[in-house]
Amino acid sequence: MVQMKRILSLLLVLGAWMIFSTEGFAQRLAYVNTQYVLNKMPEYSQAKKELDRSTVKWEGEIQVLLDDASALTLALEAEKVLLTPSLLEERQKAIESIQTQARSLQMKYFGPEGELYTKQQELVKPLQDQVFSAVQDVARKKKLDFVFDQGTTLGVLYAAESNDISEEVLQKLGIN
Repeated sequence: MVQMKRILSLLLVLGAWMIFSTEGFAQRLAYVNTQYVLNKMPEYSQAKKELDRSTVKWEGEIQVLLDDASALTLALEAEKVLLTPSLLEERQKAIESIQTQARSLQMKYFGPEGELYTKQQELVKPLQDQVFSAVQDVARKKKLDFVFDQGTTLGVLYAAESNDISEEVLQKLGIN
């Protein structure tokens, strides 16, 4: 679905480019594969290794809790008929508590604002910013109008300000 959107947006831009180029307004287009560029950066490889090490460590912590809960569940099933209702309830609560701890750790490490996200922002984002800045510099130097990203779903990485029609659209809509 995302790939289809990228292809459709690229076709729309190329179609607009073909229309304008026949009227003497040729647009200069280029693309870059940012993932390829990042993979060539030694700093990115180091950042990925560090993220992988942290991920393995955190997954291990969570797995220990899940294994404990599983072992307690198996033991509970084997002893169920011998336990009093209050002891049965106590053990079930202990299992649920361990499972809750595991879910809590999952959110802490891998949730939307978790430690993995924070670590990615700390290690990878500066490198992505470096690549983005280099793309802008190259685009300006080569007098490009648009630079597309082939390596991700971002689409347009650079667009010359002279191609911004936002104000004209606002005027057309009667918004000042």
